[in-house]
This record gives sequence, structure tokens and C-alpha cells, in this order.
Amino acid sequence: MLTIGQLAEYAGVTVRAVRHYHQVGLLPEPERDASGYRRYGATAVVSLIKIRTLANGGVPLSEIGRMLEADASTFAEAVERIDSRLREEIERLETSRKQIAQLTAGDGLALPPEVTAYLDRLREIGVSERIVQAERDGWILVVARWPDRMRDVMSAKHAQLDDPQVIRLYRLLSEMLENDAEADDPRLEEVADIMAGLAERAYTSGEVLPEEMAHDDLPFHLLDALAIESDPRARRMFDLMRERGWASWTRSERLAEPPD
Repeated sequence: MLTIGQLAEYAGVTVRAVRHYHQVGLLPEPERDASGYRRYGATAVVSLIKIRTLANGGVPLSEIGRMLEADASTFAEAVERIDSRLREEIERLETSRKQIAQLTAGDGLALPPEVTAYLDRLREIGVSERIVQAERDGWILVVARWPDRMRDVMSAKHAQLDDPQVIRLYRLLSEMLENDAEADDPRLEEVADIMAGLAERAYTSGEVLPEEMAHDDLPFHLLDALAIESDPRARRMFDLMRERGWASWTRSERLAEPPD
């Protein structure tokens, strides 16, 4: 006959676990003997090993009692049900692991590979990290709204980087941000001229966004707001674009009546 400590050691569990199994009714608690100790026999050892095996296999304690008393068919059904639940849990955990991994992936957080490749190309052409991070946050807004459009959008964005004017634009913005240019920095005028020229080219060439993007104002409003929240000089850029007849820099949209 075994003491509770000997029972626990033999079955490979803790004494605390044995007492818990007593409390939840999984393992019968024997009466104390004449010396005041509880003694466990071979049946208790077998039962405890079964309980430990099921618990280690992921079976909730609330279901172990029924499984110990089930016939072969019922037991097999319970195992299949638990296995299915465990598979679902594994899939959920794998998804969580991928999301956690993204936290250390920099640009990969909330962005598909097409966009991260574009951000990497910006770095390759000398765009400052502050501009790249601003672009990243903007693309997070865009991807969340139109995830299925990113392959085509990114193809067009890569093509734009072959344009010397676009390269010049990025380099000007990089210089101004890195040097914390003032709101009256004359380079802002050149930036606005380039942006207006690019907008004019897109407008006159008939470049249009897909219908679901062109008629969805919210993401563009958010992009404008993000720019202003990120850098107060953005307000000056909006004013300069409006002076040139454009509603914004986020899409080629003319003002109804350009200001005098």
C-alpha cells in the first residue's frame, strides 16, 4: 500500500495534482488507516496513470471522468472529438505564431510581400527611413481597405520609380524630413510642382483607379489625415496643391474651381 507521496511519484505527478483529482472527483480518496494515513492500492495507481495520460493528451478534466467510464465505442468518439478540437487549437496557435513573428518583421507587419518589396526598393534608391516608414503606415491603411488590389497597384508603383521626377520627389522629401525643414522651405514649392505635374500627367493620360477604389473616399481622407497627424508641414503641402488646382496629393482629383 502506498502513501500519497509514493503514489504521486509512481504515476509521475505531483502530490498537489493527486489532491486536486480527489477534489474534482476523478480519483477516489481512501479512508485513513489506524495510523492516520491514507493508503492507496494498485487500482488507484492504474486510475491515476490513466488520468495523467488523458490530461497530458489535452483532455479537459471535466471530460476525463466520463471517458474512464465509457465503453470502447464511446471512448473512440470522445477521442476523435478531442482530437478535432486540438487540431483547431493548433491551427489557431500557428496563426498566432505567425502574427507574433510579424511583430519582429518590421515592414511585414500588416503588409503583404508586394508592398514590403516596394518599400525595400525605396530604400535601394536612397529614400530616407522616415519617408519609408511614412509610406509603410499609409499602405497599411490602403491594404486594409483593398487587399485584393495590391498586386496591380504595386506593379504600377514600381513602374513609377522608373520616372526621374518621382525619384526627385522622393529625394526632396527625404532631404526635408531628415533636416526638419521649416514650413516655408522653398523646396516645398518644388515638391508641389512635381506632384502637380504627376497628377496632371495621370489625369490627361486617362489613368483611373478601379471603380471600387475611385468611389471610396474614406481611405483617401484617412491618408490625408495621417499625413497631417504625422507632420504639420503637410498642411502647407495641401495648400500648395490646392493653389495648383488639385484637391490632394493622394489621388489625381482636380478642384471643381481652381482658386484664383
